[in-house]
Amino acid sequence: MGFYEIKDDKVIINIKAQPNSSKNKIAGIYDENQIKINIKAPAVEGAANKELIKFLSKTFKVPKSEIEIKGETSKQKKVILPLNEKVKEFLDSF
Repeated sequence: MGFYEIKDDKVIINIKAQPNSSKNKIAGIYDENQIKINIKAPAVEGAANKELIKFLSKTFKVPKSEIEIKGETSKQKKVILPLNEKVKEFLDSF
């Protein structure tokens, strides 16, 4: 799959964020090289990015401070996470 890249002990995941959704969830593969993630928060003043970080932190058991987002003002984002067991399990599920 072309939606992620592993560098050292981190993983870079290409994400298509969908703000204003009914609930936070990983919706699946989008366009073969991205994962679509639905976020409840609106794309206003960074609210969706904050919600995305919170959601990923909870989902993958990673401290919020260790999650980095590139492309904050775009729906196409690169999210950098530490590569832990939860993240590996997720990547292996595709």
